Amino acid sequence: MTQTLEATFDGQVLRLDEPLKLQPNTRVRITIEAEVPQAKRTRSFLRTARSLNLAGPSDWSARIEQYLGG
Repeated sequence: MTQTLEATFDGQVLRLDEPLKLQPNTRVRITIEAEVPQAKRTRSFLRTARSLNLAGPSDWSARIEQYLGG
């Protein structure tokens, strides 16, 4: 019988998230696989802006008021 269990290590013992369905004194083999937290990758504003592939006139920043005002 194979079961996949979730547990937390408190520094001394593993604390199961749910009760274990085994009879007392049952021998088991345990394999530990630590969950690695996903690193949140942040993107800079400049990288996001470049990825948008916006098209516009080459003097857009110099004449922004004219382009926004019409």
